[in-house]
Amino acid sequence: MNPVSNVSFDNTAVAFSSKSDAELYKMYLLFKTMNSNTLVKFGGKLLNTAINLHLPVKFIIKPTVFDHFCGGETIEESERAIKQLSAFNIGTILDYSVEGEGDEKSFDATRDELLRTIEKAHGNKSIPFSVFKITGLIDINLLEKVQKNAQLTPAEQAAFDRGRERVNTICKHCYQRDVRVFIDAEESWIQDTIDNLTYEMMALYNKEKTNIYNTYQLYRHDRLDVLKRDLENANKGGYYLGAKLVRGAYMEKEAKRAAEQGYQNPINPTKQATDDLFNNALHFCVENIDRIAFCNGTHNEESCYLLMELMAKHNIAPDDPRVYFAQLFGMSDNLSYNLAKAGYNVAKYVPYGPVKEVMPYLLRRANENTAIAGQSSREFMLIRSEIERRNKARK
Repeated sequence: MNPVSNVSFDNTAVAFSSKSDAELYKMYLLFKTMNSNTLVKFGGKLLNTAINLHLPVKFIIKPTVFDHFCGGETIEESERAIKQLSAFNIGTILDYSVEGEGDEKSFDATRDELLRTIEKAHGNKSIPFSVFKITGLIDINLLEKVQKNAQLTPAEQAAFDRGRERVNTICKHCYQRDVRVFIDAEESWIQDTIDNLTYEMMALYNKEKTNIYNTYQLYRHDRLDVLKRDLENANKGGYYLGAKLVRGAYMEKEAKRAAEQGYQNPINPTKQATDDLFNNALHFCVENIDRIAFCNGTHNEESCYLLMELMAKHNIAPDDPRVYFAQLFGMSDNLSYNLAKAGYNVAKYVPYGPVKEVMPYLLRRANENTAIAGQSSREFMLIRSEIERRNKARK
């Protein structure tokens, strides 16, 4: 039990308070399967092949993996998840998880869908943030070319300008509708371009309060320095800084590309180095809370305990709107539900979209659970513990 916060992430009664016995057993079977790395990889390849061959596998995926990690295929279908989370004082971040075709038509379609999520969030206390990826709005190759300071053709410059306008349309709509928005981090070779677009939006829309948030992947060894630099620039520019802190999501891809192209891997050499950097970033944000609004986006229990301790030390109320905790839907309910019950601001990323289009996201989640040391085992053990607790309570 944490002495400062009086919150225990081992409290399974709270963690699974929203789940019926049947739902809990379904989770048990799912995470038992995900405990097998081989099965996840083989099953993922099999599902991808089946989908590409247009085989009728949706009836298998939707009530199992999709139902657990996603809100639904549409915003309307996600309403059930929104209400379920809201009943336990947990917010929803509607995450349109369709990876577009990379053409102008798909970029416009993504923009329009994101505007719908903002409308859904407007005036809705159950949806504290919107979120989007820049690569859903601008071609990734163009983002990389801009980062390299390469000369753009007139057609490329026009395409980039259209992409910037899509980003501006979304951020402006958030500002006008009083909805906060996270701009997700992506690969290092396009991140500078993403950062610069985000700073541009902050300078426009964070003058009175924090509406636009950048994302900092602290598994990159330079990100705390970047965070410090960004606060300095925000202070000079007269706007508030929004920061979502995460550990990161592209480790294997980053290492592979660095090795292939012969440059220094931007990822920290050890997990401990990442943990230290992440926790130092929490210290920095808390110490500069008057100018930074931030989100502790983590499934790491120690980082959650640390932030609670820092908030208590600096007399920051658990429900201070400048501080949020966030986890992914279907994961780490022991963090989300116990934090929310203790009065902290908590939100879940709730992905949605057609089953076929969301499959890349689902496969990443499954692989992520098996790749993170002990993640699936931890989830599985907590679920099993709650089943045993309920069985004992009935005797």
